[in-house]
Amino acid sequence: MADSKDSKVTRIKASDSSTSSKEAKIVKAAIEKQPKKARNDRHPILKVLFSIGGYFKGAWFELRQVRWPTRKATWGLTLAVILFSAFFVVLILLLDLVFKYLFELILS
Repeated sequence: MADSKDSKVTRIKASDSSTSSKEAKIVKAAIEKQPKKARNDRHPILKVLFSIGGYFKGAWFELRQVRWPTRKATWGLTLAVILFSAFFVVLILLLDLVFKYLFELILS
């Protein structure tokens, strides 16, 4: 085991300096600019429509922040899933054969 003197811990702090937090502040400021009366006295159908629109706007905002894997990483992960699936198919088939043999051995 390594001594505690040899180990190095790197601490990472989240900061508000990213562009995503700037966009969030802009959206929040735009909402706050609307008078409260205009936001609260809407027709119930409009409230629902604005809520749905806000949901999709937020979902799109979050989707833009996703870091998608590269093509190479995607193929690597796909191959891993196929290999693990094949392994467990073979394992279950072998267990099925063993239990079938034991079951027939006990009954006969």
